[in-house]
Amino acid sequence: MAKQSIAAHKSWLPDANHATTDFPLTHLPYAAFTREGQQHLCVAIGSHLLDLHACASSGLLPPTLTEACQSPTLNLLMSQGPRSWALLRKTLTTLLHADAKPEHKEKAEAALHSIAGSTFQKPVHIPNYTDFYASIHHATRAGQLFRPDQPLLPNYKHIPIGYHGRASSFLVSGEPIVRPIGQTRPSAEEVQPNFLPTSKLDYELELALYIGQPNTQGVPIPISSAADHIFGISLLNDWSARDIQSWEYQPLGPFVAKNFATSISPWVTPIPALEPFRVPAAPRPATDPKPLPYLHSTADQKSGSVNVLLEVFILTKRMKANKLQPFLLSESNPQDLYWTPAQLIAHHTSNGCNLQVGDILATGTISGPAQASAGCLLELTHNGAQPLLLPTGETRTFLEDGDEIILRGSCKSPGHPRIGLGECRATILPARV
Repeated sequence: MAKQSIAAHKSWLPDANHATTDFPLTHLPYAAFTREGQQHLCVAIGSHLLDLHACASSGLLPPTLTEACQSPTLNLLMSQGPRSWALLRKTLTTLLHADAKPEHKEKAEAALHSIAGSTFQKPVHIPNYTDFYASIHHATRAGQLFRPDQPLLPNYKHIPIGYHGRASSFLVSGEPIVRPIGQTRPSAEEVQPNFLPTSKLDYELELALYIGQPNTQGVPIPISSAADHIFGISLLNDWSARDIQSWEYQPLGPFVAKNFATSISPWVTPIPALEPFRVPAAPRPATDPKPLPYLHSTADQKSGSVNVLLEVFILTKRMKANKLQPFLLSESNPQDLYWTPAQLIAHHTSNGCNLQVGDILATGTISGPAQASAGCLLELTHNGAQPLLLPTGETRTFLEDGDEIILRGSCKSPGHPRIGLGECRATILPARV
């Protein structure tokens, strides 16, 4: 059964059939790259990009999709709705399948480019960004550091916690992060707070949910259809300045400790590619309160999560100089989140808030139950109290200039080709002082 299933998804591009590729025929993630000075949409297949702009120009795509596939971002395609999404995916799968017509294959070959050496851009215009706090393991460990007597606040198990972030400061993977400057809490001997480059720069391993279907203002999205509003997912790194954050977050929450940069992967994995990897929502202890009706769906509890191995790596300047491989910091999985994507959407719109095409809803830091599965340095080092030892003998409590953080994700399931979410990476540059 497994062999038949995998064999049925062979491409005429040999490297798309390798067991280790991130981008088999069953994946086809979207991206945007620069081609002759213009931004073109594409899909990844094996080690190549298929230029959708060129495919539309050569008549390989249905006429109803031409304008959307020749747009610089995915927003127009998203706005055309699920039928158009499905039509494009079916067309591209047929075009790249081992049984593709020779004349179509010839045209498609002319639209192929190597991923290596390509310059990627943000694939989506992002109108709004909301960051959630959906991992109870992250919330508990972070709470233990600052509120040991009450790690979880009383509302956590009743309501998805989130805040509105800054959409304008999104950066695509590969763009560097400039160390931010901000106010930090004065010491006992000081009268005034400091205004200095952060000394506690941290990463946060997250997933981005791209909203593909909007809702009318004043009309909530019911949880029964909430998942249908998601176009795809990407890796996301929500950079955080922990010392700035601890000084500013009360009483209104994160502000300049978060809004200076958020890194996003160039790859948008369409929701249909994740179907083989769906899993039940994380079980809740019997003593936990049941979600209110607007946050509960039997179908969502049965298959509303996804099994993705998420990994965080660090590559320091010394590691690069010694030609060492990136060092694995942690592994986690969104199947451990307390709140599902559908619950996040249902709550976000429960008051009538209108989501827009291209909006990002992020999961918040994805951490598992074990300390080794913590999705940020705040947890891994106990807020700097327990430094991490790296292969070079270096230690880290928080990130130093020159450090590069790399996020990766992959999905496996018996009988289905493995898919990878690609990478989301960025290097830390010194503050501009």
